[in-house]
Amino acid sequence: MAGREQHRQRNLPCCDTGGSATNIIPDFGFERRPDNNVSPRGARGERQYIWGWLRLADSAGTPGNVGLEVVPELISAIVWRCSGASRAAQKKRVHHCMRGISEWEEQLNSFDIEERREVLRRLFSACKSALPGEGSNLNLHCHSFFSFNAHGWSPSRIAWEARKAGWYAAGLCDFDVLDGLEEFLSAGLVLGLRAVVHIETRVFDTDRENVEINSPGEPGVAYIMGAGFPRIPADTTPEARQLAELRRRATERNAAMVQRINALLPRIALDYEQDVVSLTPGGNPTERHIVRAYIRKSRDVFQQPDRVASFWAEPLECPPEEVLDLLADPVLLEETIRTRLFKRGGPGYEPPSPRLFPPIREFIGWVKACHAIPMAAWLDGTSAGEADPEELLESLRSLGLSALNIIPERNWNVKDPTLRIRKIANLDAVVKAAQRLHFPVNIGTEMNKPGLPMVDDLTGVVLRKYRDTFMRGARFMIGQSVLARYAGMAFDSDKAQGGFPSHTQRIEFFEQVGALPPLTEERAAQLLDLGEERALAHLRAEIAQTPQTSVSAT
Repeated sequence: MAGREQHRQRNLPCCDTGGSATNIIPDFGFERRPDNNVSPRGARGERQYIWGWLRLADSAGTPGNVGLEVVPELISAIVWRCSGASRAAQKKRVHHCMRGISEWEEQLNSFDIEERREVLRRLFSACKSALPGEGSNLNLHCHSFFSFNAHGWSPSRIAWEARKAGWYAAGLCDFDVLDGLEEFLSAGLVLGLRAVVHIETRVFDTDRENVEINSPGEPGVAYIMGAGFPRIPADTTPEARQLAELRRRATERNAAMVQRINALLPRIALDYEQDVVSLTPGGNPTERHIVRAYIRKSRDVFQQPDRVASFWAEPLECPPEEVLDLLADPVLLEETIRTRLFKRGGPGYEPPSPRLFPPIREFIGWVKACHAIPMAAWLDGTSAGEADPEELLESLRSLGLSALNIIPERNWNVKDPTLRIRKIANLDAVVKAAQRLHFPVNIGTEMNKPGLPMVDDLTGVVLRKYRDTFMRGARFMIGQSVLARYAGMAFDSDKAQGGFPSHTQRIEFFEQVGALPPLTEERAAQLLDLGEERALAHLRAEIAQTPQTSVSAT
């Protein structure tokens, strides 16, 4: 007990906690072979490695972990090559080590930013020699716990998971806030990960007020994004006030929704600040937080599953036995409550109007004033507003949008075979339209619903034909982030437009910057010390000296 308490007092992983294995092999004298197993370095490497694990399991030293594929090999080595301990005892020690990393990973989700920063550095220091090299997977649309992440992950945790998996690049994208910007970009520098930060919100488009666009059942309402923000707007600036207004509108909508649902469900009425806002580190809850808060309150009030099911049966218009089945599937329960109570036709729903959402032109102007890129958001092509993707993108380009976000998963991974064929055709049409109109394409999985993949399978039958387009889009976004932050050259800035005679040449240059090796803390500090003009010259020189992945103009 004393040893475990010592771990806690020193804020280090305690061996008796749970967690899942990750694909990390710490540097205790083994190295990966091409077959992804481990082999000893030197004559005494194996013995040193094994005893390193055993010391680690009983100490407060650097934590370690192994990939699941080498666990049997490691356990066998410990059992058969180290005498004096039973198989069960040695197996227990190995799994203790595996749990250590998982505990640190959970600390990355702390609401304390300083704790997250400290733990991220510890993790990287402990595991950097075993992290994989750069791969070709990417996800540039990850929501964090500053809006809603299905796993409760912070920006630091997302960056760590991306680096641990060898992603080419990662992008943070929260609703209505930029709270995670500095944390995410800083985490990218610590880990040597290409990182970019976006924002997502909903706007009202008066030109299409009677047309359903990409928010199902809500004519005139459109999801829209800003891409590649270099920094959070400075306090007291007009841009900071507009950012605060996005948060205020979201708070107003959510608080009003809770009032309406409370009137329907008085026995589990929520206190918005205490029960909902407290679920987020930045005070920016979403509709999904509200749903979870009602489910949690119903369990607290009614305790027994049959009583909880009886309570929800009436508002969900389901027999209690069906609700009992839903209680066993938290994801389906959340989606059912959200669909029947919060969406169109439900008691919590308020029809869209210009009062609830900022005007589209106002949002676009704000994004540009923040030196970011206004970006359209594609749903799946099944609405009237998305029926002609080329016409839609041309219209949005006239308003100042110059990039496109797609969530590929919802555009092909569909159970209904007829709908799947239709959505894949729509995906093909919008990607081709983006290519013709020179819209860089940003992709990701959102990570805001349980069951969504970490990354899209760009080698799969459906998406592999777009892999080059998606990779180039990622490089473009990273280029925007780097150039706007360190060289004062946002894509839509006068500086960028003046420096390149054509739109396609400008895109190509941004892609080339994004294809450079990931920034580190040292390289970022160097760029800052140089100042904007010299930093731009330095990046140009790096492009000239660095072998580039083949990238032609869009």
